[in-house]
Amino acid sequence: MSAHGAGGPEGAESSGNSEQGWWVLRQLADRHAGYFTTRLVLRAGCEHRVRDALADGSVIRAGLGILRMANWPDGPLDEYAMWSAWFDGAAAFSHHSAAELHGLGRLRPRFLHLSARTGRPPSAPRLVVLRRDLQGTDVESAGPFLVTTPVRTVLDLAETGIGQGALDEVVADAVAIDRCIPAEIGSASRHLPPRAAARVRRALAAV
Repeated sequence: MSAHGAGGPEGAESSGNSEQGWWVLRQLADRHAGYFTTRLVLRAGCEHRVRDALADGSVIRAGLGILRMANWPDGPLDEYAMWSAWFDGAAAFSHHSAAELHGLGRLRPRFLHLSARTGRPPSAPRLVVLRRDLQGTDVESAGPFLVTTPVRTVLDLAETGIGQGALDEVVADAVAIDRCIPAEIGSASRHLPPRAAARVRRALAAV
């Protein structure tokens, strides 16, 4: 994401650069269902414009350091979009959260699991941030946020503490709804540690 500095004297910022920054800010916020961070406001150089928008109600506070364009309607996945905005879109929901988003299994997670390489994690008790690199082939777009692919999600869950029965169900669902084929899962699992790879083989054998 490119930075847009305020630049120039106060008057020039208010009349020119600030409006340009406000336009850029709205474009970036649209990627995450209207959510944006105060860090992004500073980079865009439109603090005065945002303060005016907060005063007239066209921007609302969604949390500490998080704002939202008020014209966006509430939706069931707003929390995912909000945390994606926190990490400037450079993070993906994974593990139990990804399984729930894909409709795989019945894990019913109490936390949101988000994989991110960098970025300061927010103070949010419901959010679990996992530090790791993901390849482009490991993630897919879910509109206002990224999520790990079904195959990557199966591999991740195989390395966690979920029971074999729960993993079997996740794999069975992934195959049943045609999100991936058994051979694809089996091939990808060869790169897992031996115990996790064996768990995937048992799940595939039960399909």
